[in-house]
Amino acid sequence: MEDSAKSDELAVAESRSFLGSWLNVKWRPTSMAQLAAAEGRVLQHVKSALESFYVRITGNRRIWTLKVDPKKPEALPIVMVHGFGAGSAIWLLNVDAIAKHRSLYAFDVLGFARSSRPKFSTEADVIEEEFVNSIEEWREGVGLEKFILLGHSFGGFLAASYSIKHPDRVQHLILADPWGFPERTEKAAEEQRARVPLWIKAVGSVLLNFNPLAAVRAAGPWGPGLVQRFRPDLQAKFSEVFDDDTIFNYLYHCNAQSPSGETAFSYMQIPFGWAKNPMLPRMMQLRRDVPVTFIYGARSWMDKESGKQVKAQRQGSYVDVQSVPEAGHHVYADQYQDFNRLVVQVCAKTDKAQLSVKNNVETTI
Repeated sequence: MEDSAKSDELAVAESRSFLGSWLNVKWRPTSMAQLAAAEGRVLQHVKSALESFYVRITGNRRIWTLKVDPKKPEALPIVMVHGFGAGSAIWLLNVDAIAKHRSLYAFDVLGFARSSRPKFSTEADVIEEEFVNSIEEWREGVGLEKFILLGHSFGGFLAASYSIKHPDRVQHLILADPWGFPERTEKAAEEQRARVPLWIKAVGSVLLNFNPLAAVRAAGPWGPGLVQRFRPDLQAKFSEVFDDDTIFNYLYHCNAQSPSGETAFSYMQIPFGWAKNPMLPRMMQLRRDVPVTFIYGARSWMDKESGKQVKAQRQGSYVDVQSVPEAGHHVYADQYQDFNRLVVQVCAKTDKAQLSVKNNVETTI
């Protein structure tokens, strides 16, 4: 692990090249240093004692990590994986409530936010494996053995894939409005088009042959304003914490950097928003003793039937499907108190189940 100050210097150095510097300074008003500063402004509203550091993985790549350790070793730690186009600071409304009871880890997915931005494969299955392997290397780096794994949207897709490959590590899989589960059919595509927000349709139709967030970078100095124009709903989601453009600035700087993870995602999807290798048919590969909880926003545009289908598929395994009223796709922010309550409950049940197993083993011995 690397200390935060040294990591920031390295992050700035990584982003420097003649062309990259010219684009950052002359056209795109961003840099890794500005991203670090924007993240700091977001995280100053977290009351818990946060540690932040890089974890090195193979290929001289690094994963930016946030950690809260309330010194409760009897409780399983939780690992939180953000969605597409975000970073670990997006959990600011959730950290304090969840970390009261257990150690909490959140990291910037490889290719996003402050983590390294390598060149990925162009094959969807290989890209998925690269993401999953980076998570496993990160786990080894922080020294976690068993944990509760929570992923939102694209992070939910990656969390499910990781759990299939590394079931011994995951004591409970929590999928918050996960992306990439259903298979694309014409009927499903038509139904989704009716649910998708107008801003996604507008951006998607213009950028069909480009990276999903290319407009943010192409807009140069108008990029920050573009984020606000297309996503005015974000202000309301975090209005209890911010009355200014803090969250917009953070997300702008997350996405105005080199589009590494974004490019990888574009090879994994079928416009608009379908996975080339959907997760739903693969959930039968998840070991049957790994419990799964789905948490959907009742007003989300994401497909909500996948959770029910997984429950029907995995007869005899624990699968729970929850819906948060008045919440959309960003369920962790739209109704964060209800979301936090559900996550805390799931984690407490998992702790209890693990304690019961441990006691039974000790009694047997």
